[in-house]
Amino acid sequence: MVNSGVAYVVAKRANHLKVRTAAATTWADRGARINSISPGIIVTPLAYDEFESAGDAYQEMINSSPAKRVGTSEEIARAAEFLLSDDSSFITGIDLLIDGGVIASIASGRYSLELQ
Repeated sequence: MVNSGVAYVVAKRANHLKVRTAAATTWADRGARINSISPGIIVTPLAYDEFESAGDAYQEMINSSPAKRVGTSEEIARAAEFLLSDDSSFITGIDLLIDGGVIASIASGRYSLELQ
């Protein structure tokens, strides 16, 4: 059985990617670059206690990822800073997935979204 929350996330992501791609081409004539960031499990100082009490599913997902840890808000901020800078002036229409390799683990079969 597949987790219904996962189905929601996948559908939301597909719609997000479609909108972002259309926006990148529409706004290009105005000199705008449209990019997005899709963060994985990010623990902020305020959310740390909640994360520590998270269920086994979260811990299993993290342990099966290549990074074997959660991300920080500072890492997301640095990625956003790069995408907003002139250093990324040739980048548009992308979604930067910052998840420590969780999606790669799912795609490779290393981690399954199915409930046990």
